[in-house]
Parts: sequence; structure tokens; C-alpha cells
Amino acid sequence: MTAPLNVGLLGFGYASATFHAPLIAAIPGLQLTAISSSRPQDVHAAWPNATVCETPEQLIARADIDLVVVATPNNTHAPLAAQALMAGKHVVVDKPFTLNVREARDLIALAQQQQRLLSVFHNRRWDGDFLSVQAALGRAELGRIVHFESHFDRYRPVVPQRWRDSGEPGSGLWFDLGPHLLDQALQLFGLPQTLSLDWARQRDNSRADDWFHALLHYDSLRVVLHASALTAHVAPRFTVHGTRGSLLKWGLDTQETALKAGLRPPHADWGMDPNPLLLTLAGDDQTLTQRTSACLPGDYTRYYTGIRDAVRLGSPNPVPPEEALHVMELIALGLVSAQEGRRMTVDLPSEG
Repeated sequence: MTAPLNVGLLGFGYASATFHAPLIAAIPGLQLTAISSSRPQDVHAAWPNATVCETPEQLIARADIDLVVVATPNNTHAPLAAQALMAGKHVVVDKPFTLNVREARDLIALAQQQQRLLSVFHNRRWDGDFLSVQAALGRAELGRIVHFESHFDRYRPVVPQRWRDSGEPGSGLWFDLGPHLLDQALQLFGLPQTLSLDWARQRDNSRADDWFHALLHYDSLRVVLHASALTAHVAPRFTVHGTRGSLLKWGLDTQETALKAGLRPPHADWGMDPNPLLLTLAGDDQTLTQRTSACLPGDYTRYYTGIRDAVRLGSPNPVPPEEALHVMELIALGLVSAQEGRRMTVDLPSEG
């Protein structure tokens, strides 16, 4: 029997405690061996069999760790990932990949030099609603797509005391939720021709952007990506219009809520979404009919299953770092667009 891959998790904040630790523990062939945290009591309470390291450096130095997961504040992603790669570890980085394009390119080059796997946790590729929309577009039920709108709206009027809302580099919704929405758009449509971003601080005492509205141009297709922390009555999660019909989907994927409640895959009905797609389709005579379509189940464990198989079997990386680099390039263009109030041309260099 092949020995499991020993995984070391850097940080035990929200992303680690809610997503990474339980997902890693759910995958046969992965062993959550060590966690670095300044709150050892929290780690021991949740994962009593994991060793607690006082610092990320202490964990990275452990000879028994095969894979390091970097789930620390955004401004530490690049230096910690670089340390882990230099120590000969395979590395998963939580989104956003880095703070800027240069850091992302440097990490990709370092991973190639070290001949180690580097991947980015764009887990929302495995949201059930996104998988369902992706499948519907693949069936061409809506004809040629002309408008795609993706919202990630919540009502969180009180600004929490955490680094994500601190106003420091890498904080704010554009760095937090922008990577999710951009990655999904790239999976569906590829790179846009242009991008424009508007953003704002709307909550009382906000120190970082808590509202953004991005517009991506693809010939006649327009893609709207929107997020807000002050939306008490949310818009549809997805709105898609095509030449032969429309699709709407309300409600967020259920996996984050389930993980926060302490449920773990493969719990019964894992990833099932009670909110179906609503399709309005035109017949040959232009008569409109409506029907609902059940959502495919979401499954974030597919990411870490892919990581295990990529390391052990040489299978494809579930999120190659080059794809995450494109997200960072669009994040950077969005920053310039918002700061200068202009539409940015997406003229990215070719791979290689």
C-alpha cells in the first residue's frame, strides 16, 4: 500500500479551519500531519492528531511533510510558497495566488526549477451551481450567449476586525471574491478583450473595498462580475441571456455553509443545492416556455483528490498555476481600471 502524502497546513484562520483542513482530511491518501498556528489550543480542539508548529518556517523545515498548503494572509502567500518550494515541498496556495503578477510568475518559475507541483485553490470551480451553468452552456440550450452576470452578494454591515478588511495590500473584496468570479468566467469564456472595474467602500468605517462591479468584453458578449457586502435582498447568483433563452440561478453553493456547520464530506447529500436553475427557452415559433433543472452536486473534494493524483500519478494539476496567473493579471488590470477610471485592454503575453 502506498504511504499517504503528509500535508502541512500554514495558518488556522477561516480558510484553513473551514475549507482546507476538513477537505484534506476527507481524501484517502492525504494525511493532515501538521498545522502552524499561533492558537495551538484551537488546532488541538479541532484536529487532536495533528502536530502544531509555532511558525510556518518550523513546519516547512519538517522532513516528513510532502505537501504544504499556504492559507495565511494574502501578503504572505508568495514568500511562504517560495520557502516551501525551496525546501522541496509540493505547494498549494489559497486564492488569491499572490499580491501581484511578478510574484506569481516568480513562483511558477521556481516550481519548474524545483520540479515540484504548484497549484492554487480555486475551489469554486466545483460549486454545484457553477457546474450546472457550465453544463447548460455546453448543451447550447440558450443559443449564443450575449450576457453573463455573476453575483456574490452578502449582507455583512459590520466591518470585522480581520486582515481581509484591513485596507492593507491584498485586502478587500476584489482580492477576496474577485479571484473566484474571474476564474469561473475564464473557465467559461477564456480571456476577455477588455476589462473595467468600479469599486467602493460602502460600509460605515470600511477600510477596504466592500463593493465592486467588473465588466468584461468579449465581442458581442458582456460578462458582469459583481460583489457586495451590503445586499440584504440578493440578486440571482447567475443570470445568463442568449439568443434562444435565459437562465437564472438564486442562492449560493451549499458546501461552505455545510463546512461551517461542522459537516464533512462524504456526508449524505453533500453538495446538493435545493435551488434549481430556472430556464426560459424559445421554441422555433419564438414561444417562450419555462422549466426548472436540478443543480448538479458540488464537490470541493475533487480539488484535493486531483492534487493527490497529480503528485502520486502525474495526473493533470486541477488548477495549474498558469491559469491562476491569468486571474492575477486580470486582478492587476482591475486595480488600474478602478484607480484611473478607464477600460483596460487585456493584451497578455503568450505562454512560453
